[in-house]
Amino acid sequence: MKRISSIILTVFFTLLPFFGGVGGGSLRAADGWPAQYKGVMLQGFYWDSFDETNWNVLKSQASELGQYFSLVWLPQSANCGGQSMGYDDLYWFSNYNSSFGTEQELRDLIKAFKDNGIGTIADIVVNHRKSNNGWFGFPTETYKGVTYTMGSTDVCSNDDNGKAKAEADRLGVSLGNKDTGEGWDGMRDLDHTSTNVQNTVKAYLKMLLEDFGYVGFRYDMVKGYSGSYTKLYNEYSNPTYSVGECWDGTQTIRNWIDATEKTSAAFDFQFRYTVRNAANNGQWNRLAQQNDGNWPLVSSNYQSGSYRRLAVTFVENHDTERRSNAAQDPLKKDTLAANAYLLAMPGTPCIFLTHWIDCKQAIKAMIDVRRLLGIHNESTYTNRIPNTSVTSVAAYESKGTDGSLLVVLGNLKDYEPIASQWVKVLSGHHYAYYLQPSMNIAWVDCASGHYEKSFQATLTAVTEQTGVQLVFTIDGSTPSASNGTRCASGTKVSIPAEKTTTLKVGLLVGSTVSAIQTRQYEVSETKPEDVSIPDFCTRTEDEVCAFFEAPLTWTSTICCWAWTDSPSDNFTYSQRKNWPGVDCTLLGTAKNGNKVWKWTWDGTKQNNSSAKQPAKIIFSNNGSPQTADLPFTNGGYYNKDGFQAQVATGIENVTLDPSAECEESAAIYNLRGQKVGTSSLKNLPKGIYIVRGQKVVIR
Repeated sequence: MKRISSIILTVFFTLLPFFGGVGGGSLRAADGWPAQYKGVMLQGFYWDSFDETNWNVLKSQASELGQYFSLVWLPQSANCGGQSMGYDDLYWFSNYNSSFGTEQELRDLIKAFKDNGIGTIADIVVNHRKSNNGWFGFPTETYKGVTYTMGSTDVCSNDDNGKAKAEADRLGVSLGNKDTGEGWDGMRDLDHTSTNVQNTVKAYLKMLLEDFGYVGFRYDMVKGYSGSYTKLYNEYSNPTYSVGECWDGTQTIRNWIDATEKTSAAFDFQFRYTVRNAANNGQWNRLAQQNDGNWPLVSSNYQSGSYRRLAVTFVENHDTERRSNAAQDPLKKDTLAANAYLLAMPGTPCIFLTHWIDCKQAIKAMIDVRRLLGIHNESTYTNRIPNTSVTSVAAYESKGTDGSLLVVLGNLKDYEPIASQWVKVLSGHHYAYYLQPSMNIAWVDCASGHYEKSFQATLTAVTEQTGVQLVFTIDGSTPSASNGTRCASGTKVSIPAEKTTTLKVGLLVGSTVSAIQTRQYEVSETKPEDVSIPDFCTRTEDEVCAFFEAPLTWTSTICCWAWTDSPSDNFTYSQRKNWPGVDCTLLGTAKNGNKVWKWTWDGTKQNNSSAKQPAKIIFSNNGSPQTADLPFTNGGYYNKDGFQAQVATGIENVTLDPSAECEESAAIYNLRGQKVGTSSLKNLPKGIYIVRGQKVVIR
């Protein structure tokens, strides 16, 4: 009878559809992860991100996040006895006033996420637990009339390399059984063979799902105990999503997934290692090579057995990001290219929060393409440059339910797809996305959302039809043969500042408009008076330099990469011969709390060409993240969004006729870096102004 019931339930849950936000997919009970899942996950924190990711801050972003992410992973959310990221877990049931906010704020956040189509993933730390009363004293907590407590017999007998046993002997108490996984010396390793531990964990997980409203779990440090217990906990609590942190070789990860009987997915660490090695070394053929004898779970080698479905892919997380700890192994450059590859490939992509913050618009556009094509966690892909001796570029074609995507990485000039077979729809530093003409759609390269300055969106006709035009409107009206502006593929449309613009574009064939795409943009342009150059930013008259105000999330030494294409030369070649260039000098802190750095050219160049200053410049967080390729302005004051103002040289004691005209297109700034005019000095009050980087006096 029990066997028959099991079969009936399996059939029932196989037929039961599940839809999670924009992700979709189908799921059986305790099935680990939905099949053909199309959603994208966000890791909603980074290390010590207490202010940036407190529950209220994340709640305010729920509407925007819901447009792109079906899942957001939060840190362990209970109180840990002090400021903590949650990995020294103390309370499980009774105290949810954490370093990220109060219990009510957490509940409000989870509800706001749900209202915007987002499922919230809880970080589950049950390998170990913090004690608050000696070695074996854990909180006693009551939930729904049941009291939960742990003691020495719930701690592994070989915990902490024998220190736990020595303490138990001193106290005259007993310990549990030996650890079923790898030991860890930080806190008490829990004995998962203990019925008390099992019952407590089961109740804890059930509470998070049914009371708080989480939809799934990210299990921390699963190498610390047997995967069979993750199976036990998942079958009891039945989360929609489960993923384990098993950092190791592919076979170890597969063995862990098998131990859970595929009731849990796993983070694809080999995917991450492979991308890191390719990007950091500029050797893109490494994406197709083994990494220390291991292949990513999503590779063609592991299609059988549903391992691809159970792969959560990523390129950076809170443990691998660049921190002061020398053991970190960060992605050092090509953040955008790494994420472009991540979002083009099978598996469930998990975007790291700092990448989202720093590269939001580009990542949004990539997700738009992934979603358009229906790429999912079980999609197939083909390496379009199988010659492993080619290091400068890589190209992969992924197949979704609604079309194929070609992603090209590295030196884009070294691989140009056949124009009749592929149409470029997105591109940036070391990455490009192509669609097949058979899609027959209009495309806009800039995703919907908020922008800080006016910009141009490129319209592309992805079609195999001949004689096709595009027609667009920017007033929200529907394009037609008689309504809107007709244009050719590749046309750039200017999106104005200080307003909301609804752009619609479609394919025009004869008198019929089809495949209309809609984008809505909110542009709040930074006003000149919002740019305040700190007083410590100074330069001499003959100095070639630039200043950079780094985001708070960029905590490493800021590096500069400056060059000209014609004549070909690099102005940041003396300190390092390659990326990320030379270290900038920290000058101080701006009023908004951001650190300000300065790069000064030392007079040496790569090729000693005739160029006297660079044409382009990039700033980076010691390699990653990085800005886009920015036009160079000598003495320019930049932030991650580009040029903001110009720092003046010393005062030129010149009396100017206020009726005089400046050189054409010369911007005029006051001493705060505020732009006060262009070309004409007429009607400006007496004072000191900056024109072409020089201070001038109007008397």
